[in-house]
Amino acid sequence: MPKSRAPRECSIADALEMVGERWSLLVVRELMHGVHRFDQIIRNTGMSRDILATRLRKLETVGVIKGERYSERPQRCEYHLTPAGSELGDVLLTLMRWGDRHLNADHPPVVLHHSCGEVLEPVVVCRHCQEPARDHLHSATGRGVLPRED
Repeated sequence: MPKSRAPRECSIADALEMVGERWSLLVVRELMHGVHRFDQIIRNTGMSRDILATRLRKLETVGVIKGERYSERPQRCEYHLTPAGSELGDVLLTLMRWGDRHLNADHPPVVLHHSCGEVLEPVVVCRHCQEPARDHLHSATGRGVLPRED
């Protein structure tokens, strides 16, 4: 029986704790598509009003979105991505590409075009050498690296 230990420290786990459930990510998707109002988000996601209200509060608290009031009576807000939210949008673009390739290969439900006119195919590359990140992972350092048990 292996010794019990604390789980690996990891920024992936930390990020998933903040935004790693379906409804939060679908809110970010809608904001990326230019949908900023509560009722429109409900219409496009199918989520209930109470779930959306909860997710919007959480996303605002962790700095992913910012609400901007556009009506005082009744109080109404539009929601916009912060810089952190825009970066999360990049993650969703790569998740969408994965879904298009592995779940909807015959007919992707949405095709995005880049401003250059071509179909957008996001890739993750090393900032320094521009090589695909997943093909050239070399070594890991930091407090989340656990010793190997052979």
